[in-house]
Amino acid sequence: MSETHNASALSSWAAAILERVGLEPPVAAVVADRLVAADLYGFDTHGLALLPAYVGELEAGKMTARGEPETISDFGAVAVWDAKRLPGVWTTHLAVVEACKRADRFGLGSVALHHSHHIACLAAFVEEPARNGKLVFVMTSDPGGCHVAPFGGTTRVMTPNPLAAGIPTSGDPILIDISSSITTAAKCDRAIATGTKLPGQWLLDKDGRPTDDAGVMKAGGSILPTGGVDHGHKGYALGILVETLTQGLAGFGRADKPTGWGACVQVLAFNPEAFGGRENFTRQLDWLVQACHASAVPAGAPPVRVPGEASLKNKARALANGIALAPALASSLDALGQRLGSAFPRAG
Repeated sequence: MSETHNASALSSWAAAILERVGLEPPVAAVVADRLVAADLYGFDTHGLALLPAYVGELEAGKMTARGEPETISDFGAVAVWDAKRLPGVWTTHLAVVEACKRADRFGLGSVALHHSHHIACLAAFVEEPARNGKLVFVMTSDPGGCHVAPFGGTTRVMTPNPLAAGIPTSGDPILIDISSSITTAAKCDRAIATGTKLPGQWLLDKDGRPTDDAGVMKAGGSILPTGGVDHGHKGYALGILVETLTQGLAGFGRADKPTGWGACVQVLAFNPEAFGGRENFTRQLDWLVQACHASAVPAGAPPVRVPGEASLKNKARALANGIALAPALASSLDALGQRLGSAFPRAG
């Protein structure tokens, strides 16, 4: 049975752990808050489950603990940063803030990052700016990793290449957080660790046969693009688009043969006021949300939701009642706290 923990207590504890392995307090706080945000949404593979791995990367010197991103180019509305393998959650947070500032000035702001470390849950970056009236996209790819085969092939070429968008409305924002692959590497790792099958035949073994056995990832298997064996050309194309906007525009990627766990990132921020006006933008999106909610459904089926609705309900419930952490994860975090001299918060 899962244990529930106070979100604020988890954030404070995770920040303390990250400070113990070298992060400055403001950086540690941002990383901790974004990891906990993923658990609040219910994206538990990209929340505090990542903390032990992040600590390991910092202790091994594979994630840079101190410093600032370096500006490589700046054309007013757009910029490219070398993130110097600093915590990707923090450098992406900085990029979102900067892109929104540029959108205030130019209508559109873009910051691309290379040499970033992993950036965790993308939705955690877009909710706040969307509530402040900005349309923000965040996308990422890891040029040092490969899990996904191109449609029609079996050789791994790309990573799951997710993208997220925070879309303002007059109420809660629409939150989109999707991968161009049918599942993620983290979910495959979890299935392997727990000895469970995936919910569908989302992978190919080394010979190109569809399977739900995540163990094939250890023997030359690959993740299918979104759409699977039937319509995977769509996810494949989306994956190429994400790599174009991240590695291509950042000017660094697979062609440079990087190694290690990392990311190239693209942040795009739009100020609706500079386009058709925020009021008109909101009017259009409100109509769309209402039309989706009003859509007829089959008998006995639940009403239609818009993207992010379930995540925001999860967040509200977890803020009120606590974040449910699986016993294995709670045990792992407790062991991490004991090793680094910071007691893991008690459940309840």
